[in-house]
Amino acid sequence: MNTEYSPPLTRAQESRLAIEKLYITMRHLFNRGFYKPSGVSGEEIRQALLTLRPEIYGSVNDPQRVELDGLVYVMDRLPKGIEACRVITLVSREGFEHSRFPVLVPAKRRRNCYRVDDEQMVIEVTNGRSEIYDILTHLTFLFMEADKIRRNVFVDRGNKLREWEKLEAIIQSGGTVKEDEQELALMYLSSILGRTFEETQQAYHRFAENAGTNNGLFQIVYGLGCVSVREIQEKKVDREINFTPMLRERVGQHLYGERWATRIKHYIQTNGWQNRPIHVISANPHSVVNCLYAPAALAEVTSWDNLYELAYKLSQPAQQELRQQVIEFAEAHGLHELEDLGGTNLLVQVIDTAQLDATKLSPEIAHNPVLIQETQPLLLVMDYAFGEQAFETMDELLKPYDHGDESFALNVASISIMGKAGILTGDKGDLMIPTSHIFEGTADNYPLENDFSIADFAGFGIDAYEGAMITVLGTSLQNKDILSYFKNSSWKAVGLEMEGAHYQKAIQSHAKIRGSVQPSMKVRYAYYASDNPLLTGATLASGSLGTLGVKPTYLITIKCLEKILG
Repeated sequence: MNTEYSPPLTRAQESRLAIEKLYITMRHLFNRGFYKPSGVSGEEIRQALLTLRPEIYGSVNDPQRVELDGLVYVMDRLPKGIEACRVITLVSREGFEHSRFPVLVPAKRRRNCYRVDDEQMVIEVTNGRSEIYDILTHLTFLFMEADKIRRNVFVDRGNKLREWEKLEAIIQSGGTVKEDEQELALMYLSSILGRTFEETQQAYHRFAENAGTNNGLFQIVYGLGCVSVREIQEKKVDREINFTPMLRERVGQHLYGERWATRIKHYIQTNGWQNRPIHVISANPHSVVNCLYAPAALAEVTSWDNLYELAYKLSQPAQQELRQQVIEFAEAHGLHELEDLGGTNLLVQVIDTAQLDATKLSPEIAHNPVLIQETQPLLLVMDYAFGEQAFETMDELLKPYDHGDESFALNVASISIMGKAGILTGDKGDLMIPTSHIFEGTADNYPLENDFSIADFAGFGIDAYEGAMITVLGTSLQNKDILSYFKNSSWKAVGLEMEGAHYQKAIQSHAKIRGSVQPSMKVRYAYYASDNPLLTGATLASGSLGTLGVKPTYLITIKCLEKILG
């Protein structure tokens, strides 16, 4: 009898199946409206995450050792105090902003959260499905580490570990320890965490860096352990994740993106700019302003050798006064800032170059003063979107504006997308120039004619790589196996990020099908490497890029401005 041999799945194939299972399961639970992380549905997510073994979650598969770098990464993206909550409710914009509950904003995510009582945390979701998946993945990791703490705390016959009682005493006395008692307390904590004293000490100091947006390592560990212990010991205190009916109804409807884009277009119409060439730039809210205005604003205040040195100086926490001078000067010379009121949390800066004195621009930015004066381009700088939010906001922005009897399409001359991404072929601080975007987990791919090339960035002491970029479903759901596959196979990917395919999907539909913008419109993408997930110790969980990101950020910004103004 002939039997057909089926080779075992590779780790990359297993990982792709695990990612698919994660998203199918999370989408099902979202549509259902609730689930219990320790129940059958929650267990499916856990097992998929354990199969995947994401690099960013480090030792999540270890049954005893609590993953500390991953814990720092996750707590930077979740609200202060969530470790002590057993009920997490995800809501849309439902009026909490008018309540008396204090707003809690995580250190590394722009999302409003509210602690409504001792047990419940409310997280406001306005960025679409990507944000929901991001939150659920982080919560799953958090609950898994909480259960490790619980198992480490109890010894034979259900007695608590002596070190846990010491930790309880610390929390009851206020959650902080005196400097001369710190090492002893960290020794107790290392036993509970299953980590070395040195590892625990390093994590303690990393949490202390964001003391305003988290409760510190002692309180976080105690809160996680207590919630897990209560779930086992008491009835009717299960951990729960809930999704409100309003959130389930609004996701995917572009409600927030439409409000955001309508306000921008109305502002442009009110100022009579609708016929001006508009250059959309997706970037951080400081590099474009600093490049255009800081040299003139600070000429008599401070000194610098080049724009990179000036940018580094302005990035220092102690230079708030200098940053304020730049903003005041910019607002007097064409800068208009539009804070978002509709829920996207995306700041927009509109820069009217007609009010820009080209003679005071830095000579490091190659520009044509005659061209600026004749065409008077309008720069529309939008803050970084998050995942699928990139499609929602760009799609709504490029739609024609209809208001009463008046209708017009924006005269978009170029769209430039700059940002940070994970690199597969280089190191932190290097550049990636996409030739296409590949949407992970689907057959969707978006080749593009990038107006940027490696030649634009040659001679500046920064390595640049050109090739396909993978738009991933979540940065926390990648492992070395699947990333190595994208790098080494015929995809020949150079990096990964979360927005590129979503932006390009919106741009292509409006340029090539719907006719809202000219097909000849220039498109530019360039990213700098914030991490290399293929190198141990170089993932996002290992810490921020710090000042290493200043030069690549400003190099991309300068080259973008040269394309527009030169």
